[in-house]
Amino acid sequence: MALRGLAGSGPGSRGPADEAVATDEEREASALVAAGAVSEEDEEDEGRGRGLLRWDGFSAWLHCVCVVGFDLELGQAVEVIYPQHSKLTDKEKTNICYLSFPDSNSGCLGDTQFCFRFRQSSGRRVSLHCLLDQFDKDLPVYLKKDPAYFYGYVYFRQVRDKTLKRGYFQKSLVLISKLPYIHFFHTVLKQIAPEYFEKNEPYLEAACNDVDQWPAPVPGKTLHLPIMGIVMKVRIPTCHDKPGTTQLVQSTQQGDTHISVILPTVHEVDLFRCFCPVFLHSQMLWELVLLGEPLVVMAPSPSESSETVLALVNCISPLKYFSDFRPYFTIHDSEFKEYTTRTQAEIPKQVKVKKLKNLKTLDSKPGVYTSYKPYLNRDEEIIKQLQKGVQQKRPSEAQSVILRRYFLELTQSFIIPLERYVASLMPLQKSISPWKSPPQLRQFLPEEFMKTLEKTGPQLTSRIKGDWIGLYRHFLKSPNFDGWFKTRRKEMTQKLEALHLEALCEEDLLLWTQKHTEVETVDLVLKLKNKLLQADREHLPVKPDTMEKLRTHIDAIILALPEDLQGILLKTGMT
Repeated sequence: MALRGLAGSGPGSRGPADEAVATDEEREASALVAAGAVSEEDEEDEGRGRGLLRWDGFSAWLHCVCVVGFDLELGQAVEVIYPQHSKLTDKEKTNICYLSFPDSNSGCLGDTQFCFRFRQSSGRRVSLHCLLDQFDKDLPVYLKKDPAYFYGYVYFRQVRDKTLKRGYFQKSLVLISKLPYIHFFHTVLKQIAPEYFEKNEPYLEAACNDVDQWPAPVPGKTLHLPIMGIVMKVRIPTCHDKPGTTQLVQSTQQGDTHISVILPTVHEVDLFRCFCPVFLHSQMLWELVLLGEPLVVMAPSPSESSETVLALVNCISPLKYFSDFRPYFTIHDSEFKEYTTRTQAEIPKQVKVKKLKNLKTLDSKPGVYTSYKPYLNRDEEIIKQLQKGVQQKRPSEAQSVILRRYFLELTQSFIIPLERYVASLMPLQKSISPWKSPPQLRQFLPEEFMKTLEKTGPQLTSRIKGDWIGLYRHFLKSPNFDGWFKTRRKEMTQKLEALHLEALCEEDLLLWTQKHTEVETVDLVLKLKNKLLQADREHLPVKPDTMEKLRTHIDAIILALPEDLQGILLKTGMT
């Protein structure tokens, strides 16, 4: 996959909110290659097997917990991995070590929280948790896990300690997970990390045991999650939720008196705090993210760089950002060398330095450094609204609500014409015959789509003027369009398969078999069984009663066949 993504780097500027964004609308960087295979140990005895079962609850939320410390001879090193049976390759451990500490020049004294994202090593065994795939189908597309990546959620502490040779205590508690629930895991760390640094391993073991007792992360359910004496109340969004709303009510009922923390979101960051230094350019940044253009975020601390990158990725929600992105990425990381070995022509021309390795010298006052020219005219209304909020000292949370709603409306105005056109590619339901394969979707024709914009374009829902046609043409060549259309095409194809199943169920299949040979009847049974397996495997949007009807049809057909065939067919697949 080409890396046309976002990377957060630190430190690169001089103030706590200073970020510089460098972009290049033409560059396409090569893929980051994650090499190395898992050095798997032989599985141990049955006790280990029972241990894995014991940790199934934990594994639904986390891959493992790591403690990264600083060794005077080795540098950063993983001191603890818990649970002990958790597998990490040497390359994954190295990545975790590099990314779990702020850059040495950032001067992060006290406690710092941030997150990073790194590529999973090739050769790793597939997770045992097929249940997570089942939950995944009900998630919004932007919260679905990416099987190729891990997230690392960090709580770093650096305090003076004269008893240590280095003069400082430096340690990170890191949660490694597939789930992109940034706000949730940062809240978990805030609850357990300070006490862990005082009480060490026994406390960590107790916290992990609490996580192992948690219910599965089922989208749409209100979950009560106890950990070390407190209870968190959360709700993971579903793909059926109305975008921009939260379904978790701040309940004051008597039964909620044991709740310590209520999280209205599991994944969102403080949008306005991240965009504040550059909010005049918010709309242009939205365009750059939408189009999957390369971006580099420079910030003085990993917490600011990671939060800013995540805010950028989030600004096109409910669309998913399909390119690679790294919330925290330092010049000392081994993968960074891949950038510095590229030819000069591949280096972003907007970065005003001769070599990418000198990015840390970039004079980065708050601002956006780019030669990109936006397609849309700047929306002065939102700027006035946010400026008024700053003057009136409106809370950052309230400013974030305004900015998030603005981005949501902008994204929806952009995507609705595409959704409307793609829906027209769906064959009519009357063209679905139970005795023929499901019909194919019509082809997406860019020029045909462009013609629809004159009457049903974004002007119907957005006040913003500009070259919308140019923006669409650029978007249709981007990785975000490719990912979005593949997802929609898969959903629509599955819908056709489901409608085909429903059409089959409405037929009198037993009557059909009476008019056909035994061979044709056996062939029908096998095909129907395969349809059931496909529906189950691919989580087709089929009503439960449709599945039951089809099983009844299959059983009735089999019972009408000779006994020898009945025995064979009953053993074949599922009924």
